[in-house]
Amino acid sequence: MPHVVVLTSGGTISSRRDGDSVVAVDDASALLAGIEADEGITVEAHDVVRTGSYRMTPADMRAIAEAVAHHLGRADVDGVVVTHGTDTLEETAILLDLTHGDDHPVVLTGAQRAADVADTDGPRNLRDAIAVAASPAIRGTGVLVSFDGSVFAARGVRKSHTVDLAAFSNPAGTVATVRDGAVHVHNVPVRPAAQAPVTSAFDTVRVDVVAVYPGADDALLRAAVTAGARGIVLVGTGLGNAPAGIAEAVADVVADEVAIALSTRVAAGPVLPVYGHGGGFDLVAAGAVPTSLPPSQTRITLALMLSAGATQAEIATALGRRAR
Repeated sequence: MPHVVVLTSGGTISSRRDGDSVVAVDDASALLAGIEADEGITVEAHDVVRTGSYRMTPADMRAIAEAVAHHLGRADVDGVVVTHGTDTLEETAILLDLTHGDDHPVVLTGAQRAADVADTDGPRNLRDAIAVAASPAIRGTGVLVSFDGSVFAARGVRKSHTVDLAAFSNPAGTVATVRDGAVHVHNVPVRPAAQAPVTSAFDTVRVDVVAVYPGADDALLRAAVTAGARGIVLVGTGLGNAPAGIAEAVADVVADEVAIALSTRVAAGPVLPVYGHGGGFDLVAAGAVPTSLPPSQTRITLALMLSAGATQAEIATALGRRAR
C-alpha cells in the first residue's frame, strides 16, 4: 500500500479570511481533514513553515528541501507532497528538482481559492497530488507540480494566471493528467544529474534580477553589484536582447567575477545569441550565460550553484545545458 507524506508550508490552500485580508492559518491536520485520499493510499502530514509564499525566504525553501530529503530517506515512504503558496511555488519547485536524486516522486500543489471559500480548489488539488505521488507510473519523473488536473515538470513551470484555477503552465506541456484519482502519464521529462543538497550558504547568497526595456541603461545592473550581488539574472527581450550599453556593463560585471545569466521575458522558447548592436550575441560575447529557464527559476539555480562554490565555467556549463 503506497504511503505518502504531505509537507505543508502555508499559502492560499491553508488560508482563511482575517478581517479584510486572507492569511495562512491552517496546519497540516486541518488540510488533511478537508480531503479523503484514494482508497489504498495511506497519508501522514507535517508542518514545515506556514506563510504566504510571497513571504517565503531562501531559508524557508531550504527547510522544505531538507524536510523532503528527510522523509524520502525513510524506507516506508513512496512519495512526498508539498503544499505551497502559488506566488513562488515555481522557485521552490526548481530548488527541489535541482537537488532531487532518486526515483521517488515529489509533487507540489496549492490553491487559488482560500480554504474557507465555498468552492475552494484546495482539497481537490491536494487529493490529486497525493494520487500522483503514490502512482508507480510517476516514479523517475523528478519533481512535479500538480494543479487543476494537470501535472507539469518542475523545470520551466511558472504561474501563468493570477486567478484562474488552471494557474500553472510549462512550455514543455504536461507530464500527466489526473481524472477521478487516476493518473495518466504521457511524457517523461529528461533531467540532468542532481546537484549537491542545499546548504545554509543558500540563505544569504545574493542573486538579483534586472529586467531591460526600451531606453534602459546600465544603472540597475551596476547597482546590483554595488549592493553585493554575486549573481545577476538579466531578463532580456525576445531571444535575450538588450538596449545599447548593457553589453559593455555585462563585460565589466563579469570581469568583477559576478555571474550573469541571460533569460528572457518571453514565456516560451530558447535564449539564443543572434542579434548584434547590443543584442544577445553581444551579451553572450561579454560573458552572459544564456538559459531558457524562466527568470524566477534561473535565479534559484544560480543562487544554488553560487552557494555551493561553483566557478564561472561550471555555471556556464550547467546553465548552458539547460538552455538547450
